[in-house]
Amino acid sequence: MSIVTSRRFWLVVAAIVIGLLPAIFTDSYWRTNLIVCAINVLLAIGLDFVLGYAGQLNLGQSAFYGIGAYASTLLITQVGVPFWVAFVAGVLLAGVAGVFLSVFAVRLRGHYLAIASLGFAVITYQVLLNWISLTQGPLGIYGIAPPPPFAIPGLPPIEFSNLASLFYLTAGFAFLVYLLLDQLVRSPVGETLTAIREDEVSAASLGVNGQKWKVFAFAVSSAVAGAGGCFYASFVGTLVPDAFFITESFSILAMVIVGGMGTLIGPVLGAILLTVLPELLRGIGDLRLIVYGVSVTLVVLFMPGGLVQAARLVAARVRRPAKVGRDP
Repeated sequence: MSIVTSRRFWLVVAAIVIGLLPAIFTDSYWRTNLIVCAINVLLAIGLDFVLGYAGQLNLGQSAFYGIGAYASTLLITQVGVPFWVAFVAGVLLAGVAGVFLSVFAVRLRGHYLAIASLGFAVITYQVLLNWISLTQGPLGIYGIAPPPPFAIPGLPPIEFSNLASLFYLTAGFAFLVYLLLDQLVRSPVGETLTAIREDEVSAASLGVNGQKWKVFAFAVSSAVAGAGGCFYASFVGTLVPDAFFITESFSILAMVIVGGMGTLIGPVLGAILLTVLPELLRGIGDLRLIVYGVSVTLVVLFMPGGLVQAARLVAARVRRPAKVGRDP
């Protein structure tokens, strides 16, 4: 089976699995977790685009997540803008915020960029917390409606107050974004970003404008995070600043690292694992936090390439022909 055929096969399998999941998990508890998984997948693949491919250590993903959520919600509740118009506006505003940050931080590298982006996340959180006249601060914004029903002629309208329908919407959007980013990283754009990640000086000697491409990567990454925020607001129905505290950035980073940076499919697996694992361990009480932390630490220490590296090692062992007898 060729690589292209294999990729198409697994994409079809993924689409089928997405279609079957609500039928397998029929209770509201697990359907809620499925939606959270889909949102986290958006956040993880968005971060992987700027971190895994462009090599920019961005710790401000929680800020763009919150900007998308609050921007879309305020446009709907305060201005009366239709949901999908507000959704597009929230995504664009998050993307613009990413450009704003990258324009000032684009000359920074490594831990300097990490500190700058983390500072941006702290500032954004403080704005959401203290601009009470706009965001309601710690009081929160309540009664946020789900996306409006989608009407198909001749069929009953699709109500997104239904958890299964909302999962299909969120997971379908995440699947579409994955496909778009996958095509992007396999194009000359992805090769350019990888060249910048590996050696920006050498890339510049070949005529690559590193600053321009890093701004582009930040814009795409933050816009995807903003989309996740828009879905989060319509799903939860309540917005409080603590949902976008800086610890959320570290959680998203952990998903990318555990899954495998620079692979796209790795962050998808990492997002699903680190969303579902705490729920599976809930029966052991607070001990689950220790098990969760130890699991993540072991992956980072012994599988720096994440779950993707582990899968490749297993696949290589399976394909390796067994030796018969002894070597002469």
